[in-house]
Amino acid sequence: MLGISELAVILLVIVAVLAVKRLPDLARSSGKAARILKSEAKAMKEESRQGEVGQDRPDQAVYYVTEPLPEQRSRPADGQQGPGGRAA
Repeated sequence: MLGISELAVILLVIVAVLAVKRLPDLARSSGKAARILKSEAKAMKEESRQGEVGQDRPDQAVYYVTEPLPEQRSRPADGQQGPGGRAA
């Protein structure tokens, strides 16, 4: 009877034989994922450090709305003429 360790070794050999063609792609994609994760962690660390100092990030843009959104504009009451002489 085979023990758990023998079954695990056999399973690893089968997986290695069947996945030989995919291993380079798997290693490449895991390397890319690790680099992305590392850069995101570094960016978050820098962002939190800047927040502690109280400095604003220069690449953040602030937008101000100068006119109301269409749904916030005043609408004429029923039967009254709207802009351009049309009934609302």
